[in-house]
Amino acid sequence: MALELKLHTEPEVPLEADCICPDKLQSLKTSAIENLTVLHGNRQVPLKAFFECRGEFDGEIMIEGDLVNVKHIASAMSYGKITISGNVGTHTGAAMRGGEIVIEGNATDWLGAEMLGGRIIVKGNAGHMVGSGYRGSTIGMQGGEIIVHGHVKNETGHVIRRGLIVVGGNTGDFTGVNMCAGTIIVLGEMGLRPGAGMKRGTIICQTKTALLPTFTRSCDYQPIFLRHYFKYLKSMGLAISDSFMRGPFERWCGDSVELNRGEILLYAGKLQ
Repeated sequence: MALELKLHTEPEVPLEADCICPDKLQSLKTSAIENLTVLHGNRQVPLKAFFECRGEFDGEIMIEGDLVNVKHIASAMSYGKITISGNVGTHTGAAMRGGEIVIEGNATDWLGAEMLGGRIIVKGNAGHMVGSGYRGSTIGMQGGEIIVHGHVKNETGHVIRRGLIVVGGNTGDFTGVNMCAGTIIVLGEMGLRPGAGMKRGTIICQTKTALLPTFTRSCDYQPIFLRHYFKYLKSMGLAISDSFMRGPFERWCGDSVELNRGEILLYAGKLQ
């Protein structure tokens, strides 16, 4: 039986609830879980001050309510599953190492920041810095998957080193800025300056995008490996045009101000 948490009182200021994580709930009874400490501003309060707790924890957590002002849910999570029926606040899944998070609504900034493994699925939109490194860090996401069905904002995949980020809608500016490796797939449109400062890695986009002059067009080709990605994304509920699956793509190399070993693949055909 899954543990059910229902938000009964919306926090007036950001609520830090990193205790909502399978790793911190294992072996605990419901009575102990509802007395775990959360931070409401600068005050320590029990979890039950904001959440009604039902059921027994068996590795799965189901959360109901508008959690847009609740931070750090599933930080450093390594196993299990969390389903959030609503919106969620900043730093959800930060430093996540395993397991799965499904967000039925929208996510705000720093989703999956410096993530190491696992999977995050967002059925709505997400904010700035998806899968990115924190300010001053040279390493962002290092593994796992982040799949956003809607749109995201700026600096998606900043300093990403490994892993997969998929955006079903549009991205903001600086997609993949300073990325070291990994893969970013955008099924909508990208904002300004995608791949700025990228060293390695791959950015794939379904639409033509203006690139920085430090990127050089390499060739047009039909990358077979992308078909496996797209079949997987179709199985995850994302709409992939058959013509997009078959190519062709323009391959651009950059960023020449760095190692010049990254690539941006832009769909060169006509979607059907």
